Amino acid sequence: MAKITGLGGVFYVASDPEATRVWYRDTLGIDGPYGPQLDWAEETGEKPYSLISHFKDEEYIKPGKGGFMINLRVDDLDTFVAQLKDKGVDVLDSVDEGYGKFAWLLDPDAVKIELWQQVLAPD
Repeated sequence: MAKITGLGGVFYVASDPEATRVWYRDTLGIDGPYGPQLDWAEETGEKPYSLISHFKDEEYIKPGKGGFMINLRVDDLDTFVAQLKDKGVDVLDSVDEGYGKFAWLLDPDAVKIELWQQVLAPD
């Protein structure tokens, strides 16, 4: 039987798509022929996974706009956050939940980005 094998992408309207793409390249270090691209072959964590999570309201998404956010995996959250701050990026907050470390920022279109360092493999 055929099955879903992973997340294929995130698609949304940006006020200036080229400027947003440059921001993702220069700020987050991700780019590709069709926009920011993440190659699964580069993931080194144990039992990595992607999650589609549903919320009853926009409270977790705020201050982001549009009713959604993008969660990006990082291999070393503390170092990545320091790099962002060195670039003058406003990191909204960060937290260590034990099972993972998280930090949040907004892209140029006010889309909330959640950075996630997976600490524990899922059961």
